[in-house]
Amino acid sequence: MDSQGQLTYTLDRAKLRTVRSREGRYLLRTNLSADNPEWVWRCYMQLVFVEEAIRTLKGDLGLRPIYHHKAERIEAHLFVAFLAYCLSITLRQWLKALARSLMPRVVLEKLAGLQLLDVRVPTTDGRELLLVRRTEAERDVALLLARLKLTLSPQPPPPTHQPLQSKLSAPM
Repeated sequence: MDSQGQLTYTLDRAKLRTVRSREGRYLLRTNLSADNPEWVWRCYMQLVFVEEAIRTLKGDLGLRPIYHHKAERIEAHLFVAFLAYCLSITLRQWLKALARSLMPRVVLEKLAGLQLLDVRVPTTDGRELLLVRRTEAERDVALLLARLKLTLSPQPPPPTHQPLQSKLSAPM
């Protein structure tokens, strides 16, 4: 501001050119000896993807070290972790198409409150009693499901019960 309260400015074109010439550039320092900088960049990007995968496994999926003593259990643990990671990446790609601003962690946290439960109770006469219970989605979860184009199966009506006396008096 000058002495009269007027705002004045000057544009340093040489400095602006220097700043703009550096935009969009990335400096990568490495101990790899390669003539092809594109190859070095690809290696670096692979490292970034691996580090992101580890962060996802530890953070979003809550994977922690579990100590196994048998090779089969180690392989099974790695397989389950790999499947969880694949599902997480699939969810992330799906969210990019449907709801760009959502992250898989947020969706999983919101959907964690939903409970879907089928209880099967065998009876003494060889039949099976099926109790199906679904929690009702809260408003924010319902909006999320609508945005993701998902629907919950409807809550079945409660079973109709006959009076106990009529069941006991029925001929066998």
